[in-house]
Amino acid sequence: MNVHTTPRGQRHGNGSLADQSQVQPELVAPDTPGARAARYVGAVLRISLGWVFLWAFLDKLFGLGFATERDASWINGGSPTEGFLSFGTSGPFADAFQSLAGHTVVDVAFMVGLAGIGLALMLGIGVRIAAVSGALMLVLMWAAALWPANNPFMDDHLIYAGLLVMLALLDSGRTLGLGRLWSSLPLVQRHRWLI
Repeated sequence: MNVHTTPRGQRHGNGSLADQSQVQPELVAPDTPGARAARYVGAVLRISLGWVFLWAFLDKLFGLGFATERDASWINGGSPTEGFLSFGTSGPFADAFQSLAGHTVVDVAFMVGLAGIGLALMLGIGVRIAAVSGALMLVLMWAAALWPANNPFMDDHLIYAGLLVMLALLDSGRTLGLGRLWSSLPLVQRHRWLI
């Protein structure tokens, strides 16, 4: 297969206009065993990160006894943000984050974010939005607990945020996900940022 990618608006050898927003990742990189394996590794990492977000949602919603006890679960009237924001924050922004602890709007935004990001990543749909939202949430969580205990500035929140950005740039929802189907929907075709 001979595929030529050209800047937006230039012509391919066959005379058709090239549109970089339509170029598929598997067409840009040769379909070698290494490239195929990298796509599958990216998909597994995307699904794994999705599970991290979705699990946090489920544990906080139902109090499954891992990070949240049943009595403190959201369905039993607990606040999913109060514990961390009240007692887990430190550093220069601690007071600002502590002032948000237990507010209903913050709880709802946090829980909707966890569920939405987790589902989008696991299904491979809306990966760009999920990546931006997830990276923002992770960077805020990093900022709430400055400085990391084991490193001057780097911790897993920043690594996960960077990984989310990479997965969005690689259009990882197309492998082991519904990304191909999702990107073919007329709404997504008109609004490419929904990919």
